[in-house]
Amino acid sequence: MEESPGDGYARRRSRGSFSGVFPGRRQVGDVLRTLVLAGFVLGATTMAARQQPEARALDPVGYGWLVAAALPLLACRRYPMLAFAVSSVLALTYYWSGYPGGPVIVLPGAALFVLTRVRGPATASVAGGALLAALYLVHGTSDGDWLPPLPAAGLVAGVAAVIGIGTALRHRKAAQRATREQQAEHAQRLAEQDRLRVAREVHDVVAHSLAMINVQAGVAAHVADRRPEEARKALQHIKEASAEALTDLRATLEVLRGGDRKEGVAEASASLRHIAELIDHAQAVGIDVYVRGEPGDLPPDVDGAAYRILQESLTNVIRHANQPSSVTVQFGRRDGALEMVVRDDGMGATAPRLGNGLRGMRERSEALGGRFTASATVEGGFEVRATLPVPAAPS
Repeated sequence: MEESPGDGYARRRSRGSFSGVFPGRRQVGDVLRTLVLAGFVLGATTMAARQQPEARALDPVGYGWLVAAALPLLACRRYPMLAFAVSSVLALTYYWSGYPGGPVIVLPGAALFVLTRVRGPATASVAGGALLAALYLVHGTSDGDWLPPLPAAGLVAGVAAVIGIGTALRHRKAAQRATREQQAEHAQRLAEQDRLRVAREVHDVVAHSLAMINVQAGVAAHVADRRPEEARKALQHIKEASAEALTDLRATLEVLRGGDRKEGVAEASASLRHIAELIDHAQAVGIDVYVRGEPGDLPPDVDGAAYRILQESLTNVIRHANQPSSVTVQFGRRDGALEMVVRDDGMGATAPRLGNGLRGMRERSEALGGRFTASATVEGGFEVRATLPVPAAPS
């Protein structure tokens, strides 16, 4: 049974409505914190009232006053400064009212803790200092002996401890957030590198094979009536080139499906050991390829990159060079790096425009810490030069 677009929308909308009905973990945590602190203050103040017979009897108004001082904690995360101010005013006026003394000061202390985490230690320090000043002002103007016999330094130390712990947790949360952002950025970079790598692989395989197929198809169409044997040979080259392209594409897609980020896996079939195939492809369209020097033993990533750069260079000669007859490929080693130069003898070459092929060759070189240049030669042809560092083999 098919699902209509409206069904999916209705289901998403219903899930969204449920998320508005049921509170999140933060809201539940705020409620639980408020209930626990309010219960503690109510219970401790009730017990303290028995030791303060001279104080005003703790009636429903007094209990309501204590509960009211705790209620701002419900909105403390969203409105930290307002919640702290309201809780502080209610706690201080409760002490001033003559009701039995108790730990109601814990409630603005909890609000100060949240204020520190949300707004930072500077704002919390100003708010904490204002609370201490108001606390001693109320104590000096009230009749009751509700404030514990602690020196001023003790209360200052308590406020400082609340701000210090809140600041430490704030920094820890910021560090965790930064770590998550770095991990997300790293994952995004890996995904982008995978996308570019697959794009390079597909471009190199498809561009090279289609260039060969295009040239051979033109040859076959040109000589089909007059020289059927040459047409048959061109069609055979087309068959071989398309088969190789399908094989390379299948290998690339298998890597993409498997999520393997190892460059060597994606380029398992790309190796200078298969340079003869590239030479055969070029010679099949009438371009002689001369190889000078030896690349030597190369790590898989360097070997694969060098092969793809050579493949794209020969593809560009086939597609863009003006009447080339030969290509010279020069390999050499210098200062722990492989130097590869591909030069054709075409005519009238101009400064290159940066396309997918040149961009891909440069990205391959730079990904290994190497260099890449492409330019027209004095003779009129085109030259590609790549320098790829070769790590020393472990002893």
